[in-house]
Amino acid sequence: MTFDASHHAPGQDPHANDAAPYGGGDPYADYRSGDFPFTELVDLADRRLGAGVVAANDEFFAERENLLVREPAVFDPEHFGHKGKIMDGWETRRRRGADAGNPFPAPEDHDWAIIRLGAPGVIHGIVVDTAHFRGNYPQRVSVQAAAVPGSPSPADLLGDDVKWEELVPPTPVRGHAANGFEITTERRFTHLRLCQHPDGGIARLRVHGEVVPDPEWLELLGTIDLVSVLNGGAYEDASDKFYSSPTQIILPGTSRKMDDGWENRRRRVRGTNDWVRFRLAARGAVRAVEIDTAYLKGNSAGWIALQGRDGGPEGGAEWFEIIPRTRLQPDTLHRFVLPAEAVATHVRLDAFPDGGVARMRLHGSLTTDGAAALRARWTELNG
Repeated sequence: MTFDASHHAPGQDPHANDAAPYGGGDPYADYRSGDFPFTELVDLADRRLGAGVVAANDEFFAERENLLVREPAVFDPEHFGHKGKIMDGWETRRRRGADAGNPFPAPEDHDWAIIRLGAPGVIHGIVVDTAHFRGNYPQRVSVQAAAVPGSPSPADLLGDDVKWEELVPPTPVRGHAANGFEITTERRFTHLRLCQHPDGGIARLRVHGEVVPDPEWLELLGTIDLVSVLNGGAYEDASDKFYSSPTQIILPGTSRKMDDGWENRRRRVRGTNDWVRFRLAARGAVRAVEIDTAYLKGNSAGWIALQGRDGGPEGGAEWFEIIPRTRLQPDTLHRFVLPAEAVATHVRLDAFPDGGVARMRLHGSLTTDGAAALRARWTELNG
């Protein structure tokens, strides 16, 4: 079942979005999942990219940091603490009105949390997940975004000079469900403010979009990983993503476990192989490549090959060989020094016949026109 929270019918029963009380068994059995195309894009609020929940006005029942936990929310019906039921999410206390004659909170009352994106960029979709919050989820949520340079403190972000732009107006959401919002604002943002109207609990927040790196920073560094998510590299397509997302190949840091990479299903058709295609941060000259199969022991790719393309297929650009078909070792970091620079805008990693790759790094530098294109994009999105 799919629920698009941005197309919710107003004026209905205030309890119409509740989920039935937990009746035992699988706590996800009646979960209302979402099928949103934008979830193919990188999560800009991924903790692995450096994201964090920097402030919240209230977290009485459950801590704000739970919003960005990578794993699905868990539910233990017997888990209680001194403050009440312990939930895997961010949950605030129940708001009250001004006096006995006005017991309900005022219409404008709400709780908020401020999220620092790990990779600033253009947001294309947001998922507000209320898993296991059945009768205690917020009646409505709203999301604002801001672009604040540097490393601002919570006090800086709460200052009157910060301009917050509304991405999601106050909108009803469903309990125990993935509530998706498509975003069409073409701006680069660094922070979000997630609001619950008037109060309640949210299990997880996902912010999918396109990373837009600071071109001045990349130029100062000189040699960079041209395919890293943090530098603006992006997964475009793959033959198979059965077990895990190919985007994980270009995440920062090293893999921590077997599913923290790209693994496909077992290929049974002879003469075929699995592959994944990436767009580089901009046109660049690749000088060295790293392919890591960490934690992939009996299921790493047997052989790999790497191809590059300089420009899009619409311009007639052809694929050329960067690394020929080469045997891989399981659970091993492989380093390749290229005999000559490979100038490319896209790369395709082939796995023969199938199997997993944990990480890939393409070390090099931006070309003059690649750097200029990044600067133009930066100016466009920060105007």
